[in-house]
Amino acid sequence: MSNPFLPGAPKEFDMLPKHTFEWSARSVSGSRKEINDDSWIAFATGGQHGTVMLATDDERTMVTSDLIYAVSDGMGGGNAGNVASALILEYLSEHIPETFRAAAAGFYPDYLARLEDIITKIHHAINEKGEADENRKGMAATLTLAWFTPDNMYFAHVGDSRLYRYRDGELQQLSQDHTFVWKQFQRGEISELQFRNHPRRSALYNVMGGGHFSTTPQVDVVDYKPGDRFMLCSDGIVDGLGQKSIAGEFSENLDSTSSLADACISRAIENDGTDDTTLITICVK
Repeated sequence: MSNPFLPGAPKEFDMLPKHTFEWSARSVSGSRKEINDDSWIAFATGGQHGTVMLATDDERTMVTSDLIYAVSDGMGGGNAGNVASALILEYLSEHIPETFRAAAAGFYPDYLARLEDIITKIHHAINEKGEADENRKGMAATLTLAWFTPDNMYFAHVGDSRLYRYRDGELQQLSQDHTFVWKQFQRGEISELQFRNHPRRSALYNVMGGGHFSTTPQVDVVDYKPGDRFMLCSDGIVDGLGQKSIAGEFSENLDSTSSLADACISRAIENDGTDDTTLITICVK
């Protein structure tokens, strides 16, 4: 798939629309946790400046670089959870730029296939790291990633962190929780309240690492347009906020991604706050 903003792109890219993205990230350790096992990352890559790590609150006009945002919720004893989530995001920042180096050589990638390949490599790398250290054996983490190109937003997801899109007053969960309880909820067998209070709501059948032979990510592509707002979050947000509450925060905090992030994380912690709580809010201007 050709990307006109990749290295070596023709001058015609100057005629294409350039979107400005505003974003804010927040992460708070759970009240029962000594270590925050959540991690997040935001970076731009593909332009003449290579890979650039992005600040917690900022905005950037997409000209020659794609924008990548990701959240990971680690699990495992001791410090294994925070190590797993941090390593996953570190590996992402190393593997995704390879896409652009290949494109510079004339090989234009299939983004979805590329995402599957990256996640498979990282999954095995986490398992290898866990096997090499008894204190981190079986460490694992979720991953929710949003990759904005000039044309579309590609996303990859493993576990029960989430990706939402808010468009024209409607909130849509783009990611699928990788739990059997979530499937029950989606089939209408249990209510949202029953789902949120279910004792096995966080029992994942799909994770990054964990000693599992393989992982099966959800990968997909969606369009985006000015006015769209997105949120990536760990399940600490979901613990404290139901779907209607999240939609309400989107509708009530239209001024900035910062006000939306602060409102969501504050309310989620006020209502629960026992688990680590992390989010990235994004607005397409």
